[in-house]
Amino acid sequence: MKSGFLFDSHALLAFFQKETGAKTVYNILERSRRQQIDRLICVINLGEIIYVTKKHFGDKKKLEILGRIHQLSFKVLPVPESIVYQAAEIKAEYPLSYADCFAVACAMAHEATIVTGDPEFRNVEHLVKIEWIR
Repeated sequence: MKSGFLFDSHALLAFFQKETGAKTVYNILERSRRQQIDRLICVINLGEIIYVTKKHFGDKKKLEILGRIHQLSFKVLPVPESIVYQAAEIKAEYPLSYADCFAVACAMAHEATIVTGDPEFRNVEHLVKIEWIR
């Protein structure tokens, strides 16, 4: 099934760390659960969450976060060659981190709305729908 909400690492880290925007992320997660809308994350962005969490909080917290992502029924999107090529094209055109380019490419492929608070995504608002958490 296509469509849904694609969460970038910025949004989920804000949620898990109870930072500004966490309540908005919670509300989107609740809305998606009630309306049976897919909750998506690109495997590259999941990797970002893993390394940031481990680096700042250690292995125990990393495993806890991975467990919570699983409990929230996220669908982890793989990165086939077509997404790699699309992300590379986006990176060549826009000032966006390479990992964020994968989120954009996955959102485009799945007709999903990106959930983020990362201002870099303002550069690609014309390419994908974005739901801002702050």
